[in-house]
Amino acid sequence: MPEVDLDFPRAFVEFVDPDDADQVFRCDLTWLTSGYTCIFGQGCPGIYSTSPDTGCCTLGAHFSDTDDQRRVAGFVAELTPEQWQFHPGRRVRKGDWVEKDEDGEPKTRTHEVAGQSACVFHNRTDFHAGAGCALHLLALEQGRNPLETKPDVCWQLPIRRTFRTVERQDETSYTEVTITEYDRRGWGPGGHDLDWYCSGNTEAHVAVEPLYVTNAAELTELMGAPAYAELVRLCEAHLRSRSALALHPADPR
Repeated sequence: MPEVDLDFPRAFVEFVDPDDADQVFRCDLTWLTSGYTCIFGQGCPGIYSTSPDTGCCTLGAHFSDTDDQRRVAGFVAELTPEQWQFHPGRRVRKGDWVEKDEDGEPKTRTHEVAGQSACVFHNRTDFHAGAGCALHLLALEQGRNPLETKPDVCWQLPIRRTFRTVERQDETSYTEVTITEYDRRGWGPGGHDLDWYCSGNTEAHVAVEPLYVTNAAELTELMGAPAYAELVRLCEAHLRSRSALALHPADPR
């Protein structure tokens, strides 16, 4: 089936962060209870038809902040040639894996092989350890969750977390934290030019369990454990009572 429309009815729920009374979570129940799952290596054609084996790693990854880059750097230093296909074979330098985009913002370098460009950490199909992220492989071999070793955007996608300040009529305010789907528009104007995208595609809505369960580690990292526990309660209630209007249109009917 084709990718579903970007805009459709969604069910959201709001609740105060148990750890911060000045913060309110606004969570997309339609997305979080959907059957989405990453299908990299299981039929994912990649965001560009010219690089079908590299998933969404084609453009490299931007860092959320200097702490994100610093954390990743520590794990890059631990990578070996057995884990990273494009390891320089010596002590890794910053220039081996970091470059700046057209706006001067740091991101992971891209590396081209046989006309296909992708993140320098993306091991290709001819690598002895198989295709996929070297930092992901490092995490699995160390018994870690991959969210510890990879850039923030890599493990968050396609969950989107945004912040905004909401002003009340009594001149008080609070921080609204929205947890929702990272659809094509999250990539900026260029997102509409992607040849294929997963979050709204029926081929990727094949999980046995809903996203709030399969992505428990990621959501806990994004929200905190007490807030995630409240989200689970609300998602379970939503699954018991949701109407057809609250279903993600990419989910099987």
